[in-house]
Amino acid sequence: MPMLRPPGAVAESEFARLCVACGQCAGVCSFGSIVLDTGVNPLGAGLPRVEPKRTPCWLCMRCGPACPTEALRVVDKHEAAMGTAVIDRERCYTYGGTILCRTCFERCPLKARAIELDEKLRPVITKQCVGCGVCEHVCPAHCIETFPAGTKPPEGAQRTNARNSQERPGLLGLLARMFLA
Repeated sequence: MPMLRPPGAVAESEFARLCVACGQCAGVCSFGSIVLDTGVNPLGAGLPRVEPKRTPCWLCMRCGPACPTEALRVVDKHEAAMGTAVIDRERCYTYGGTILCRTCFERCPLKARAIELDEKLRPVITKQCVGCGVCEHVCPAHCIETFPAGTKPPEGAQRTNARNSQERPGLLGLLARMFLA
């Protein structure tokens, strides 16, 4: 199964070829978000990955400049392209009408861009999601999963209606951008 790589990682096949498993990216990550693979596969041992359930990537963007081989490119946090998150609406408190939860929306490092609120105050993951995993990590209902770049969510995974980044956000999205940007 593909791993969630740090921000700016090149395509997986190229990443495995370029990365020398030096661990410099993990060393500069002050949040401890980057862990080095210790699996039995000798080709993957030492390669960096992010495990959102344990510690998500907070998009500090220190890892790219530390990479000596350009397996991790230097990119802006809005272009991290680690993957994408998916919300299971059946388990989400807000979609279920149990409580009004905005934890994922409030904690997203891409404030009101990667996650917006629809007219019923439900979270909607947009195409601007970079897959950092913060929403998955903080979700009290455990209904969000982050999928690595280049992978598709498994059949049956329920996505919220991802808005096209060209669409106009709703009133709540505009207000959130004004006050949270």
